[in-house]
Amino acid sequence: MTRSHTPWPKKIGIFLFAVFFACACFYHFKEADGFARMLPGFVPLRIPLIYATGILELVLAVLLLVPSMRRKAGVIIAVYLVLVFPANIYAALYNIPAPSQSYTPPSLLWLRLLFQPLLIWWVLWASSEPAADNPRLEKPSRVR
Repeated sequence: MTRSHTPWPKKIGIFLFAVFFACACFYHFKEADGFARMLPGFVPLRIPLIYATGILELVLAVLLLVPSMRRKAGVIIAVYLVLVFPANIYAALYNIPAPSQSYTPPSLLWLRLLFQPLLIWWVLWASSEPAADNPRLEKPSRVR
């Protein structure tokens, strides 16, 4: 199978997601204490963990822009988003404000949980191979 040309909606989706994830990286460094509060007390080394996840987000954002690494990066990001989801649940359960805020309405903390599946869908859709989206787009091979 040959690689198909990436359609422009997916290119835009990849670019926007990469920018979003890179911004999330920088936000992890700017608001490390706020992110650390979202982790239960039994989690060790919370600040270093926040810095490490910030670096991971930047690396994955860059890899998302590399066509040969795009699909793997998209899957890793989806797994990462599943793994950090419990921190968002913890924040909603215990009314822990969003980083950089002294108060976040509980309804917004619960509403934020709905966006995680949307982000997972977005990165998996945008990072998927075009032919995988629609097998009819594949060109049949010629037999000589």
